[in-house]
Amino acid sequence: MAQKLSPTARRDKAARDKRYAMTPRRRRMKAENQRLRRAAEKIGVDLTNKDYDHNTESFTSVSENRGNRGKGTKNE
Repeated sequence: MAQKLSPTARRDKAARDKRYAMTPRRRRMKAENQRLRRAAEKIGVDLTNKDYDHNTESFTSVSENRGNRGKGTKNE
């Protein structure tokens, strides 16, 4: 469900999200995700509704890969 933000807040949030996504760590993680996903698809792994989880180093469901397994991300 999308957040209900004013146009100004939406623009500011998009800028913050973009800055975070372009940090060196996030770029390395994204590149790793793409590499592993392409390799898995090449050998025939079904990746429907799955994302690569850097903590478990495996593909997990999208819902399971959010919020640190239900513990939140404050202490991560």
